[in-house]
Amino acid sequence: MMHNPMAYMANQAYRGAATTVPPIKAISMLLGGAATFLQKALAAQEARRFEEGHDDLMKATAILRGLSHNLDFAKGGAVSERLFQSYNALILASLKAYGRPHARQNFQRIIAALAELREAWESVDATVRGGKAMPTDSARKG
Repeated sequence: MMHNPMAYMANQAYRGAATTVPPIKAISMLLGGAATFLQKALAAQEARRFEEGHDDLMKATAILRGLSHNLDFAKGGAVSERLFQSYNALILASLKAYGRPHARQNFQRIIAALAELREAWESVDATVRGGKAMPTDSARKG
């Protein structure tokens, strides 16, 4: 068992998603989950429930960290590198935005970026299910 309960929960979520849904769909769902946790973190911050907001922020960043750590750089090459940079930039932006005076605007931009990433993965999923060739990028090891 891991020492960090948040890391343990994130690991369990990845294991569950990996066994029940296709990998590309899981990525899309995880990005949606990260956006949801950021929305909850913002709402909690605005309601001055800072501990709750911090917990939601940590859940969102744990999802993004998990996605960045599961990239396959051997298969994905430059695309994996760019995704790694994007996920980490979103993590840093989220951490910097929380508790700041312009958090709402910053979180809205971060959530919009997550929505754009999610739409891109859904487009890849639709392409794969449609029988068309998929680019060589893979966001999961294996």
